[in-house]
Amino acid sequence: MRALGALLLAFSTAACGLQPVYSGGGSGAIARGLAGVEVPPIEGRAGWLVRDALRQELGQGSDGVASSAAAYRLDVLLDDDLQGLGLLTDETVGRERRILRARYQLIDLSDGGIVLDATAGSDAGIDVVSSEYATIAAEQTAQENLAREVADQIATRLALVLRQQP
Repeated sequence: MRALGALLLAFSTAACGLQPVYSGGGSGAIARGLAGVEVPPIEGRAGWLVRDALRQELGQGSDGVASSAAAYRLDVLLDDDLQGLGLLTDETVGRERRILRARYQLIDLSDGGIVLDATAGSDAGIDVVSSEYATIAAEQTAQENLAREVADQIATRLALVLRQQP
């Protein structure tokens, strides 16, 4: 009975048209395409964090250069904002919101055409405490987490777009 159920599940999954994005693993077409995306330096600390996370997501070396000949360039423009929220009775800020937004373009280096023009972003809440050191540490940790999240969103979108490329 279990074997029949597993067989029916396999057929129904195949019939729905689902396909793994990273079929073929590290040597598959998508992985090779992602490794061929050049990520130039991005301005600021948040830019450094996003670029580093993107290099990891795209499977590139520690030098930041695509492992194969670059076929695409990813231009990223970041907007990193820290807003004070939740005023306390003594007119001090009790909570902050860190927002990281990225506008990015995937450019085909063979003809200079824009393959993808999109945005990604995330935000996080931060409690402001009496220790200034703790608040600054929380702000930096939030920025690091947001950079990884935005890089993950960008890499996922790039994988989907490169999957459709010939």
